[in-house]
Amino acid sequence: MDEDERARLAEFVGSRTPALMRVAYLLTGDRNAAEDLFQSALARTIPKWGTIRHVDPEGYLRVVMYREQISWWRRLRRWRETPLNPADEPVGGDPSGGSDVRLAMRTALRHLPPTQRAVVVLRYYEDLPEARVAELLGCSVGTVRSRTHRAVKRLRDLLPDVDMLEVRR
Repeated sequence: MDEDERARLAEFVGSRTPALMRVAYLLTGDRNAAEDLFQSALARTIPKWGTIRHVDPEGYLRVVMYREQISWWRRLRRWRETPLNPADEPVGGDPSGGSDVRLAMRTALRHLPPTQRAVVVLRYYEDLPEARVAELLGCSVGTVRSRTHRAVKRLRDLLPDVDMLEVRR
Protein backbone atom coordinates (compact mmCIF):
# COMPACT_ATOMS: atom_id res chain seq x y z
CA MET A 1 0.00 0.00 0.00
CA ASP A 2 1.49 3.34 -1.05
CA GLU A 3 1.43 6.58 0.96
CA ASP A 4 -1.70 7.94 -0.76
CA GLU A 5 -3.61 4.75 0.05
CA ARG A 6 -2.44 4.90 3.67
CA ALA A 7 -3.57 8.52 3.91
CA ARG A 8 -7.02 7.68 2.49
CA LEU A 9 -7.35 4.76 4.88
CA ALA A 10 -6.31 6.90 7.86
CA GLU A 11 -8.80 9.60 6.85
CA PHE A 12 -11.61 7.05 6.49
CA VAL A 13 -10.87 5.40 9.84
CA GLY A 14 -10.55 8.75 11.59
CA SER A 15 -13.82 10.10 10.26
CA ARG A 16 -16.01 6.97 10.52
CA THR A 17 -14.75 5.37 13.76
CA PRO A 18 -17.33 7.00 16.08
CA ALA A 19 -20.30 5.85 14.00
CA LEU A 20 -18.88 2.35 13.51
CA MET A 21 -18.07 2.04 17.21
CA ARG A 22 -21.71 2.90 18.04
CA VAL A 23 -22.88 0.07 15.81
CA ALA A 24 -20.33 -2.31 17.33
CA TYR A 25 -21.48 -1.32 20.83
CA LEU A 26 -25.11 -1.90 19.95
CA LEU A 27 -24.27 -5.33 18.58
CA THR A 28 -22.17 -6.40 21.56
CA GLY A 29 -23.65 -4.47 24.47
CA ASP A 30 -20.18 -3.95 25.94
CA ARG A 31 -17.61 -1.25 25.24
CA ASN A 32 -14.59 -3.55 25.38
CA ALA A 33 -16.23 -6.17 23.18
CA ALA A 34 -17.24 -3.41 20.76
CA GLU A 35 -13.64 -2.25 20.50
CA ASP A 36 -12.51 -5.83 19.88
CA LEU A 37 -15.19 -6.31 17.24
CA PHE A 38 -14.28 -3.07 15.47
CA GLN A 39 -10.56 -3.84 15.52
CA SER A 40 -11.11 -7.37 14.27
CA ALA A 41 -13.32 -6.15 11.43
CA LEU A 42 -10.82 -3.43 10.56
CA ALA A 43 -7.99 -5.99 10.51
CA ARG A 44 -9.98 -8.05 8.01
CA THR A 45 -10.82 -5.00 5.90
CA ILE A 46 -7.41 -3.32 5.59
CA PRO A 47 -5.86 -5.96 3.29
CA LYS A 48 -8.74 -5.42 0.84
CA TRP A 49 -8.63 -1.61 1.05
CA GLY A 50 -7.30 -1.13 -2.48
CA THR A 51 -10.33 -2.84 -4.01
CA ILE A 52 -13.12 -1.75 -1.65
CA ARG A 53 -12.28 1.93 -1.28
CA HIS A 54 -13.78 2.59 -4.72
CA VAL A 55 -17.05 0.84 -3.89
CA ASP A 56 -18.33 1.37 -0.33
CA PRO A 57 -15.68 0.85 2.36
CA GLU A 58 -18.02 1.69 5.24
CA GLY A 59 -20.68 -0.74 4.03
CA TYR A 60 -18.06 -3.43 3.58
CA LEU A 61 -16.69 -2.84 7.09
CA ARG A 62 -20.20 -2.97 8.59
CA VAL A 63 -20.93 -6.29 6.89
CA VAL A 64 -17.62 -7.66 8.19
CA MET A 65 -18.59 -6.50 11.71
CA TYR A 66 -22.04 -8.14 11.50
CA ARG A 67 -20.60 -11.41 10.25
CA GLU A 68 -17.77 -11.36 12.79
CA GLN A 69 -20.28 -10.83 15.59
CA ILE A 70 -22.39 -13.73 14.35
CA SER A 71 -19.26 -15.92 14.39
CA TRP A 72 -18.56 -14.87 17.98
CA TRP A 73 -22.13 -15.74 19.00
CA ARG A 74 -21.78 -19.15 17.43
CA ARG A 75 -18.53 -19.76 19.31
CA LEU A 76 -20.19 -18.65 22.55
CA ARG A 77 -22.82 -21.35 22.15
CA ARG A 78 -20.08 -23.91 22.50
CA TRP A 79 -18.26 -22.18 25.35
CA ARG A 80 -20.02 -19.98 27.87
CA GLU A 81 -18.44 -17.94 30.61
CA THR A 82 -20.60 -17.01 33.58
CA PRO A 83 -19.66 -13.91 35.57
CA LEU A 84 -19.72 -14.31 39.34
CA ASN A 85 -21.17 -10.88 40.08
CA PRO A 86 -22.95 -9.39 37.08
CA ALA A 87 -23.26 -5.69 37.74
CA ASP A 88 -26.41 -4.12 36.35
CA GLU A 89 -26.14 -0.43 35.86
CA PRO A 90 -28.76 1.52 37.80
CA VAL A 91 -31.22 3.40 35.67
CA GLY A 92 -32.28 6.68 37.19
CA GLY A 93 -34.23 9.69 36.12
CA ASP A 94 -32.41 12.34 34.18
CA PRO A 95 -33.79 15.80 33.53
CA SER A 96 -31.64 16.18 30.40
CA GLY A 97 -34.35 14.83 28.16
CA GLY A 98 -34.49 11.18 27.31
CA SER A 99 -31.15 9.90 28.53
CA ASP A 100 -32.92 7.79 31.16
CA VAL A 101 -34.93 6.16 28.36
CA ARG A 102 -31.77 5.52 26.34
CA LEU A 103 -30.03 3.96 29.35
CA ALA A 104 -33.07 1.78 30.05
CA MET A 105 -33.15 0.69 26.41
CA ARG A 106 -29.44 -0.10 26.45
CA THR A 107 -29.93 -2.26 29.54
CA ALA A 108 -32.95 -3.97 27.99
CA LEU A 109 -31.00 -4.69 24.78
CA ARG A 110 -28.45 -6.57 26.87
CA HIS A 111 -31.22 -8.93 27.98
CA LEU A 112 -32.12 -9.91 24.43
CA PRO A 113 -30.58 -12.99 22.83
CA PRO A 114 -27.78 -12.02 20.43
CA THR A 115 -29.73 -12.78 17.26
CA GLN A 116 -32.70 -10.68 18.39
CA ARG A 117 -30.35 -7.86 19.40
CA ALA A 118 -28.73 -7.95 15.96
CA VAL A 119 -32.12 -7.78 14.23
CA VAL A 120 -33.22 -4.82 16.38
CA VAL A 121 -29.97 -2.96 15.73
CA LEU A 122 -30.07 -3.58 12.00
CA ARG A 123 -33.79 -2.86 11.58
CA TYR A 124 -34.24 0.13 13.87
CA TYR A 125 -30.82 1.69 14.44
CA GLU A 126 -29.35 1.04 11.01
CA ASP A 127 -32.83 1.37 9.41
CA LEU A 128 -32.23 -1.49 6.99
CA PRO A 129 -35.07 -3.26 5.16
CA GLU A 130 -35.96 -6.81 6.17
CA ALA A 131 -34.47 -8.29 3.01
CA ARG A 132 -31.08 -6.66 3.65
CA VAL A 133 -31.09 -7.78 7.30
CA ALA A 134 -31.88 -11.33 6.18
CA GLU A 135 -29.02 -11.19 3.70
CA LEU A 136 -26.55 -9.89 6.30
CA LEU A 137 -27.55 -12.43 8.94
CA GLY A 138 -27.80 -15.32 6.51
CA CYS A 139 -31.43 -16.19 7.22
CA SER A 140 -34.84 -15.80 5.60
CA VAL A 141 -37.03 -12.69 5.66
CA GLY A 142 -39.58 -14.66 7.69
CA THR A 143 -36.94 -15.38 10.32
CA VAL A 144 -36.08 -11.67 10.49
CA ARG A 145 -39.78 -10.84 10.96
CA SER A 146 -40.29 -13.41 13.72
CA ARG A 147 -37.10 -12.38 15.55
CA THR A 148 -38.10 -8.72 15.27
CA HIS A 149 -41.57 -9.50 16.63
CA ARG A 150 -40.16 -11.48 19.57
CA ALA A 151 -37.52 -8.85 20.30
CA VAL A 152 -39.99 -5.96 20.32
CA LYS A 153 -42.37 -7.97 22.52
CA ARG A 154 -39.53 -8.72 24.95
CA LEU A 155 -38.46 -5.07 24.99
CA ARG A 156 -42.03 -4.04 25.77
CA ASP A 157 -42.10 -6.58 28.61
CA LEU A 158 -38.79 -5.30 29.97
CA LEU A 159 -39.75 -1.63 29.57
CA PRO A 160 -43.50 -1.41 30.31
CA ASP A 161 -43.37 2.30 31.19
CA VAL A 162 -41.40 3.39 28.12
CA ASP A 163 -43.18 4.67 25.06
CA MET A 164 -41.39 2.99 22.15
CA LEU A 165 -42.02 6.01 19.93
CA GLU A 166 -40.06 8.12 22.41
CA VAL A 167 -37.06 5.81 21.98
CA ARG A 168 -36.92 6.31 18.20
CA ARG A 169 -36.52 10.11 18.50
